Amino acid sequence: MSDRTTHWQNVYATKGEAEVSWFQDSPTISLDLIRAAAPDHSAAIIDIGGGASRLVDTLLQDGYRDVAVLDLSANALEAARKRIGPAASKVDWIVADATTWRPAKTYDVWHDRAAFHFLTDPQDRMAYVERLRSAVARGGQIIIATFAPDGPEKCSGLPVQRHDSASLAAELGPDFELVETRSEMHRTPWDSTQAFQFSRFRRQK
Repeated sequence: MSDRTTHWQNVYATKGEAEVSWFQDSPTISLDLIRAAAPDHSAAIIDIGGGASRLVDTLLQDGYRDVAVLDLSANALEAARKRIGPAASKVDWIVADATTWRPAKTYDVWHDRAAFHFLTDPQDRMAYVERLRSAVARGGQIIIATFAPDGPEKCSGLPVQRHDSASLAAELGPDFELVETRSEMHRTPWDSTQAFQFSRFRRQK
């Protein structure tokens, strides 16, 4: 088990869903961007680093029928499965590291809120983009949310790499066109704020 996996397994073994700084009762911006990227509810959507996020709940409630959630932590995915109940059988739950995972299919939408910014090593970011390229076909869309340049420098005791849409575009390369970007001041469960940015890209080729 990698150090990264051990860290996140421990986080979700020792903290409840709403006891982590990134908790959102309603992932409004993510859902808005996914709806814009994939109005057809048959679209294949994967949530990278989804953990115990409630995004999967809202996607199912919205009528999306091909949803996958990938996370390093089996504990996190199990927490989400238990929360959702019988409808969890409709979801593809994938325990994997996004930098080493081998996608078995392609997706129309790749969503990542607050996973990519933990990749502070350029080699890890390159490996992540390689997996993204193999998982998202031409015309597919990528939504990545990270701490903004004025956001926190650490999260969950780990350093992060903050981004804006320009730095994300540089990481993805010229085959990805920026469609839109949004800012958010996320309010944590203990009432502090964190500056996030969300960027949506379309794969050109």
